[in-house]
Amino acid sequence: MRHKHGYRRLNRTSSHRKALLANMAIAIIEREKIETTLPKAKELKRYIERLITKASSGDLNSHRAVFAYLQDKAATNKLVTEIAPRYTERNGGYTSVIKTRIRRGDATQMAYISFV
Repeated sequence: MRHKHGYRRLNRTSSHRKALLANMAIAIIEREKIETTLPKAKELKRYIERLITKASSGDLNSHRAVFAYLQDKAATNKLVTEIAPRYTERNGGYTSVIKTRIRRGDATQMAYISFV
């Protein structure tokens, strides 16, 4: 039983889940809005909001902390220099998840995740 478990496993191993969230975070940083399944979007929301909070100071240490998660220089630079400064006055809630449709192939609830 998973009583009070802290995150969604998404039917993946821990290394696969880590890579999935990092790749989806890079995609949302580059495109500002992506469509994915609802559970993935909800888990990505937690992941990307923590990264934005780390990047909000904008110093070298925040670059290093974000790069440790993303492993992508362009996405790290865009997050720290362009996206995080937008939310300096905001205490969380940097992204929104909007339910869109039910996928035809497997009837999975889809959702858009984008920056506010």
